[in-house]
Order: sequence, then structure tokens, then C-alpha cells
Amino acid sequence: MRLRIALPWLLLAIVLAFVLTRPGLWPGHDTVPPTLSAPRPLPPVAGSGPVSYADAVQTAAPAVVNIFTTQKVRLTNPFLADPFLRRFFGEGVPEDRMEASLGSGVIVSPEGYVLTNNHVVAQADEIVVKLQDGRETRARVIGTDPGTDLALLRIGLDKLPVLPLRDGPMQVGDVVLAIGNPFGVGQTVTQGIISAVGRQGLGINTYEDFIQTDAAINPGNSGGALIDVSGNLVGINSAIYSQSGGSMGIGFAIPVTLARTVMQSLIKDGRVVRGWMGIEVRTLDPQLAAHIDAPTQKGVAIAGLLRGGPAYSGGLEPGDILLRIADKPVEKAAQAINLIASIKPGTEVPVLVLRGKQEMELKVKIGERPADELPRGPGR
Repeated sequence: MRLRIALPWLLLAIVLAFVLTRPGLWPGHDTVPPTLSAPRPLPPVAGSGPVSYADAVQTAAPAVVNIFTTQKVRLTNPFLADPFLRRFFGEGVPEDRMEASLGSGVIVSPEGYVLTNNHVVAQADEIVVKLQDGRETRARVIGTDPGTDLALLRIGLDKLPVLPLRDGPMQVGDVVLAIGNPFGVGQTVTQGIISAVGRQGLGINTYEDFIQTDAAINPGNSGGALIDVSGNLVGINSAIYSQSGGSMGIGFAIPVTLARTVMQSLIKDGRVVRGWMGIEVRTLDPQLAAHIDAPTQKGVAIAGLLRGGPAYSGGLEPGDILLRIADKPVEKAAQAINLIASIKPGTEVPVLVLRGKQEMELKVKIGERPADELPRGPGR
């Protein structure tokens, strides 16, 4: 009798213990804690990056060269600048000293053409190019373009490695590699991504269309290669933003599309032929719009005109706001500069301006930018 009474209580105790030890069966408790209910990882994206970029580097690195430049500098003893000391020691004898600077360059054709930055070779008396295989040779300057900070050299060696130029556009997020000779330590490769494209208005060059990258670019990398993961040339490394003199993850490269155009012009004409209107322009912002009492805050304001220039002859006036040039809208000064420069001299184009509160379409015959005009900021 006792056994029959105890058995139901024993079974009840077992069921109760089972329920209490299983939170998912107890009202008010979740089966899985909220912190573990994240979505499943996405499957790998087709075409994702390789584990190693060694193949791309082996393709590109031999075509990236070191550039040494020397310049004669006339020196005198600084103490002899004092007239009192010259009474005792005479005028002194000036000395000649050779100063060397270091940069990088890229071989872009079997004929020996080498792209680099203009600031690497500017004012150099002698330019020496050293290849990865140890060969050295003097280079001659085919032409320079200070407006884009590009220079084209040529060397006379055979069996040259050549870096292919990329045809398609780059996108933000694409992986890139920078190759150069930072601080003279020897050829170095760094890796990063495209941070931005089409950077303009930075005040680095007159004509800007930079690729921004976080691949480390340091002094000595100037003129070196920015390549994609297949080993194609994407851009020519040109400048960095830095408060310390070293890389801070903000580097700028001249895109290969612009470099190719400049190179072809330098080979053909020895210079770059650009369109010119003879105007000084400023991007219209709220402050400037309020100052000139403009009815809009979009467009490019004409701050000045060269008397007798193409824009002056076409009827434009200071204070006009450029809205469209050759049927293309303009909203920034740098954009207007690049657009005008891309138009073939002698071409007559429609220019839509806002004068006061009235829109007007004028015709301007684009001129050729004077060859002796130096970059001076946002005005062409």
C-alpha cells in the first residue's frame, strides 16, 4: 500500500525536476539567449581577393624604377655675407656641390618611356634611372606637365620590363598596391584599398582628378606605381596628406587615364595642349552667394576675366555664374577648370550663365592655354 502511494509522488518529482532544468519549456524563458540570435554569415562573394598578391607584384615590380637626380648648387661661406668679416678674410671661393634627390618612376612602353612626377625631376641637371635588375642609365626628359605634376622620361636600354596600363575604372573598396622606394630603403610594396576617386580642389595641382588610397605612400614613393591585384598600372603616386611627414593613410595618385592622355600629348607635341577661356573662377557656396546677392547657391562664379580672352570676347562678365559649359553642368571650380581644359582649342561651345536673375546662353570659342602660363590655382 505504501509503495502504491509513493510511486505517483516519485513520478511527479521527476517531471517537475525535468521542467525546471529546461528553460526553454518554462514560460517566460527564451530557448536561445538574444546575444546568440545573430543572422548567419553570408557566403563568400564571387571574385573575392586572393590570399597573396605575389603574382601581381612579380608582374609589376620590375617595371618600377628608382630615379636619382643631381643638381649643381653654388655655395659660399655664409659668414662671408658679413661685410666686416670680408675685410679680414676676403670674398671667399664659391664651391660647387652635387645634391641628389630620390623618387620613383614607371616604365610604360618597350621604347623606354618612363612616367614619373614633375616634382621629382624639376630643375635637375642630370637624371639617372636604376632598374630592379641592377641596370643604371641616364634618362632624358621628353616633356613635363606641371599642371598635373607629371613628367615623361626616356631611357635607352633594351629588353625592358613594361607595366601594362589598366583600361577599366577603379571603384571605392578595390584593393591596390603601391610600389616605390620610400626613404631610399629600397623597393617596397604596401597594400590598401581605393578610399575615394575623383578627388578635386585639394590645391595640390592645377588639374586634379586624384585617386585616394590608404596604401602607405611615403617620401621616395613619388612617381611610383599604384597597381591593381592583377598587376596593372592604376595610377602614379603623387602626394600624401601628413602632419608628420610620413604616411597617415591618406595618399593621392594620378589616375592612369589622365596619365595616359598627358603622356600621349608629350610624345606627340612635347607639351600638353589644353583649352582655355581666360577666366578666374570660384565655387559658389552660401557665403559667396550671399556676398554677391546670387539667387542660387549652385554653380561657379566668375571672379575675373582676361581682357581680350575667349570668355571676354564671348560676352561673359565678372559676377556671372557658370551653370553649364558645352552642355555639361558645372558645380565646382575644379570641375570647370578640368572641363575647359579637355575641350579642343578652336571649338565653339555654348556656355549657360546666370546674370542677375536671368539665364543667358552665350557662345565662347575656346582658346589654347598659353604655354608660358604657370599653375596659379583655380583659374583658367
